[in-house]
Amino acid sequence: MTIGFDILTGEKISFTHDRQYKGKNVISFPDDYCVIDIETTGLSPDWDSIIEIAAAKFHKGNLVDTFTSLIKPDDFTTDESFLDDFIVNLTGITDEMLSKADSTALVLSKFYSFIGNSILVGHNVNFDINFLYDNCEHVIHKYLSNDFIDTMRLSRRIHKELNHHKLSDLVQYYNLSYENAHRALSDVEITSKCYICLVNEIIEKYESLEAFSKACRRSRSGVRADDISTSKTDFDTSNLLYGKVCVFTGTLEKMVRKEAMQIVADLGGKNADSVTKNTNYLILGNNDYCKSIKDGKSSKQKKAEKLKLDGYDIEIIPENVFYDIISEN
Repeated sequence: MTIGFDILTGEKISFTHDRQYKGKNVISFPDDYCVIDIETTGLSPDWDSIIEIAAAKFHKGNLVDTFTSLIKPDDFTTDESFLDDFIVNLTGITDEMLSKADSTALVLSKFYSFIGNSILVGHNVNFDINFLYDNCEHVIHKYLSNDFIDTMRLSRRIHKELNHHKLSDLVQYYNLSYENAHRALSDVEITSKCYICLVNEIIEKYESLEAFSKACRRSRSGVRADDISTSKTDFDTSNLLYGKVCVFTGTLEKMVRKEAMQIVADLGGKNADSVTKNTNYLILGNNDYCKSIKDGKSSKQKKAEKLKLDGYDIEIIPENVFYDIISEN
């Protein structure tokens, strides 16, 4: 739980991360969708701020309308440098640019109206969604409940031969031109092109989008550790998952469990179905804290916590940390 302040009342409020009205990460191919991207001052929705938002509406792959705006965060000050050098060099956004921008509340209200109930598309979009959900909830008191499509997730499904699935990797794979990287509208434009390329490739490989969707639904069925193997023999031994025993619990937001287990295997890690004294990592899915689970914890998590207290080398990590680890490759 994080403590913050309601900008409308000045009252102290607590932040939780249930995000109970958050939309679902779906594999879908709607005629109408909205590609989004944000730029931020860091990686944490708790402590960092959104400094730019962009979105583009599409109908059957054709651009309909765009939205883009810089944001002056509520804690912005000219007394000292607000943005660190890394963010300035990465995005090209400066303190002077932010000083002339509209407030978080005003920009979020316009963005919220712009996207409506569209399905949202983005690359590694869960990052953007979490920032936007928390800010919409606490700043303009509205829930961002749109379902969303992650192009990184699609890439992992159809490009298993690729070692990396960053946006720049897809740009290179599809031989696309990519200028002004890490500016929100530029990233929206290139993500939309990658999405269209992915859709076309899915049709080529699976003959239809429905056939691909059915294949994805079949893969959601129960999978055991023994079902996962890898053909790779050359591993990066510096990766945190190399040689480690990993167990998953709950439902992952960004990918089905089979995909995550395959990534572990491809990184030289070992999958297991249950928590034991040999477990090194327990990865917590989003549904571990649902009301139907007593005490808010799965049996795997309770066992892992007991083993950790007993001195065993086991780390209990949330889903987003798992993605941080695998994104380093």
